[in-house]
Amino acid sequence: MKLHVLSENLQKKLPLINHAVSSKSQLPVLLNVLLETTPQGLKLSSTDLEIGIETVIPASIEEEGSTTIPAKVFSEVIAAIPNEKILLQTSGEKLTLTSSKTKSVFQTIPTDDFPKLYEEKGEVLSVIDSAILHKDFSKVVFAASLDTSRPALSGILVMKDEAVEKGGFVLVSTDGYRLSLKHHVSDIRRNEEFEKPMIVPARVIRELLLLKDEEGDISMYISGKSNQIIFSQKDTSLVGRLIEAEFPTFEKIIPHDFGTQVTFDRGELQKAVKMSAIFARDSSNIVRLSLRNGKILVTAHTPSIGENSVEVEATLTGEENDIAFNSKYLLDFFSNVNEEVMVFEMTGPLNPGAFKIKDDPSFLHIIMPIRMQNEE
Repeated sequence: MKLHVLSENLQKKLPLINHAVSSKSQLPVLLNVLLETTPQGLKLSSTDLEIGIETVIPASIEEEGSTTIPAKVFSEVIAAIPNEKILLQTSGEKLTLTSSKTKSVFQTIPTDDFPKLYEEKGEVLSVIDSAILHKDFSKVVFAASLDTSRPALSGILVMKDEAVEKGGFVLVSTDGYRLSLKHHVSDIRRNEEFEKPMIVPARVIRELLLLKDEEGDISMYISGKSNQIIFSQKDTSLVGRLIEAEFPTFEKIIPHDFGTQVTFDRGELQKAVKMSAIFARDSSNIVRLSLRNGKILVTAHTPSIGENSVEVEATLTGEENDIAFNSKYLLDFFSNVNEEVMVFEMTGPLNPGAFKIKDDPSFLHIIMPIRMQNEE
């Protein structure tokens, strides 16, 4: 293999590639990045067997070939090289990098030991506008569990949306304490692999959202043979293995009526919760929302620190009420929704609270409350 490539192109793509490099593995090749020449340029690939990432950058190819080299060391060397053209060339079991003032030699591992990211992409399921994908998926992924001991909760349920005439799918995530649901409108191609719900690892979606600086549509593929989902945008593809587990019956916890409803400004309530959270750090992060006529009173109290209360203007419909939440869950929610006018609904202090976007029935976020000390 022999080729010329601009160091700035490698500097731009290697941070993304490194997200799928194993941090520690019994397979040394998983600590490496795969370099392959293609008709389009130099392809970089990485995988930790849970997810895989590949991308192609422009390169002037003199001799075709492939190899794998240590990802961490390669990235650190590339980051230290000024923006210039560099030469990459293999010789035996080594790869040499040559720039105007630098020569680095890397020990390689044969490409035969590097796992294939996927056998085939299969048929495209949907083509999604990048901006819409980021807007919709970000409203859901944050509610998925980071704990993989319960696999289903660490993923996002994706299923056909039978209720939407235009077509699309429903995204659902939950960690057992909160739940996000988003109806995503999109043209779905006929695909036998999408006849039943699937669970996509939340980690795949988080990595997908890191492509926000890229432009263009994102194509979603389902590969039934290898039980994988693949997202592709231009020269970059993200691969993940679908989770084989049973997703909780989430429909049972969705409230369908309420005794109290308040309409409020998201930014104002976010500021109030953030301030009260300072006083809630040593009391399990508990903040209390008192829903009153014309306002929401946000309070927190820790005996050893003090107490805090902030008023937020709101429009109340129904009964005045009180409810307590973990402030972290509230702040996570407010940080991942951009719309300003929100609606909160509840039936009682021990029942789930439902957050909605005003005049947008496609989204729902539910948070389980915390029992307050003065409750019977």
